[in-house]
Amino acid sequence: MRLSIVLPTLNEEKTLLPSLRQALALSDDVWVSDGGSDDGTVELARREGARVVEGPPGRGGQLNRGAEAASGDVLLFLHADTELPAEALEQIALAIEGGAEAGGFHVRYSGGGHELSELGHRLVRWRTSWSKWPLGDQAQFVTRAAFDAVGGFEEWPILEDLELIRRLGRRGHVRVLEGPVTTSPRRFAAGGTLRTAATNWLIWGLYFLGVAPQRLARFYRHVR
Repeated sequence: MRLSIVLPTLNEEKTLLPSLRQALALSDDVWVSDGGSDDGTVELARREGARVVEGPPGRGGQLNRGAEAASGDVLLFLHADTELPAEALEQIALAIEGGAEAGGFHVRYSGGGHELSELGHRLVRWRTSWSKWPLGDQAQFVTRAAFDAVGGFEEWPILEDLELIRRLGRRGHVRVLEGPVTTSPRRFAAGGTLRTAATNWLIWGLYFLGVAPQRLARFYRHVR
């Protein structure tokens, strides 16, 4: 298995370093796909030894550009504020050897023991266990063959991660790995845990009712 790791960024200079250094320790094919940062994100990525591809903002498009540049037969999409478990490669390899084409990890939020982190963890774990759809902040991985077969990410302002894992799920063989990955609770902290979770579920519900992601993006609060 040759793993490529793609990190989408937009003004993540203050957040990127731990995730990037871990990615570089796990793979020699790490791509930072930047969406027009005006801070030091791109310079930091290059200084640390990552390859960089640049283009307009929009996570779906950024992820597709990174995937196109990458050379691995397995792609891992990692958010700038998310860190992988130490045994991530082993977990992914075992899942793929067992027939999985795609998946992601359960998640925990940094600042463990804090009420906000624990509640967010339980809500996301319940959602993932019920749906079997790990999302973008859960380090989605996919074989190159499956990624190409479903056409990659939709170039939407939000929900590109949900739509990708839905299409992959229709092919079967999606696995949720125990991990967990560790990610920042900054969206919960900024918007409030229950309010953020409720907003996310509202967005999902409206999406499944047919509302376009471009319209739903106004409900989504980008936090950095």
